[in-house]
Amino acid sequence: MKVGVLSGGGDAPGINAVMRAIVRRGIQTYNDEVIGIRDGWRGLLEANYMPLDLNTVAGILPRGGSILGTSRTNPFKREKGPEQIMENARRIGLDAVIAIGGDDTLSVAHKMADYGLKCVGVPKTIDNDLAGTDYTFGFNTAVSIATEALDRLHSTAEAHNRVIVLEVMGRYTGHIALHAGLAGGADVILIPEKPFDIEEVCEYIRSRQRRGRNFSLIVV
Repeated sequence: MKVGVLSGGGDAPGINAVMRAIVRRGIQTYNDEVIGIRDGWRGLLEANYMPLDLNTVAGILPRGGSILGTSRTNPFKREKGPEQIMENARRIGLDAVIAIGGDDTLSVAHKMADYGLKCVGVPKTIDNDLAGTDYTFGFNTAVSIATEALDRLHSTAEAHNRVIVLEVMGRYTGHIALHAGLAGGADVILIPEKPFDIEEVCEYIRSRQRRGRNFSLIVV
């Protein structure tokens, strides 16, 4: 088979490791030809690609980012974008495409499957907002970084009697905030899934102050 691989959306730890695994398993086990599509779906729109072999992926395991680049291009937002994707896939001779990405990238893959393009999705997002998997790769690292930030902010908040708000990523989901907040000992965790009243939050902070706790950490 001739298999294309692309990464879309924001970068996350582990993308290059996934590409390396795809190339090594594809070549060594199935004798596949692997094609790297540059800059996500934009690369397939513009027929911008490169061959991937064992030498290409050697040494990329610890590297961050993506050796193929990435973008947030959505072919369905371009006139005749899906048709151009199919034409280029046929011209390159792709039997299937492995899309590494989050909600947007994999939504495109799902729609392209309806056009007849065989797609496999690899769940990549620090937000952990994809169904069908307990954890998306990139999420654990994001939680670790946010937890470390909370640890560092704790001493500053206590020393200066401050209320510090730590805003983390997550788009429409609060997985990073919840996990990091619990691990880092946040006093208040605000997430989209649970509506809150800002006055109640303020009153809780004041109640801590009345108890002699003159600092608070809030994760949003």
